[in-house]
Amino acid sequence: MKDSNTHHQRIAKMTFASVYPHYITKVESKGRTIEELHQVIEWLTGFDEKKLQDLINEKVNFETFFQRAKLNPNAHLITGVICGYRIEEIENPLTKQARYLDKLVDELAKGRKMDKILRGS
Repeated sequence: MKDSNTHHQRIAKMTFASVYPHYITKVESKGRTIEELHQVIEWLTGFDEKKLQDLINEKVNFETFFQRAKLNPNAHLITGVICGYRIEEIENPLTKQARYLDKLVDELAKGRKMDKILRGS
C-alpha cells in the first residue's frame, strides 16, 4: 500500500474510545451483540472486557492501543479489502493492525460465523 504518512499518523493519533461506539453501532444494527464484538477484539488483541474498558477510560490512541496488545499469531490470516485498501498490501504495521480490527468488525456485522471471523481458533 502506497499511502501518505499523514494517513498513518491520523490513524495512530485517533483514540480507540472515539471509534469504539461506532463499532458497537455497526454490529448491533446488524443483529450482533457487544459480547461478540468483545470476543473479536479479545481474539485480535488479547484485551479482555475489563482491560478494554480501562483503555477506553484512559483514552489511548491506536498507537498505544496496539503497542499494548498481544496480537493474535493468526492475525496475518485476515485478508481482503477494507476501507478501500487491500490489507495484505498495507506496509505500515500500525495501519495494518487497525485495518485488521476494522475487517473483523465488518465481518461480524455482515453476519459471518464466529469461527470463520476468528480464523478457526
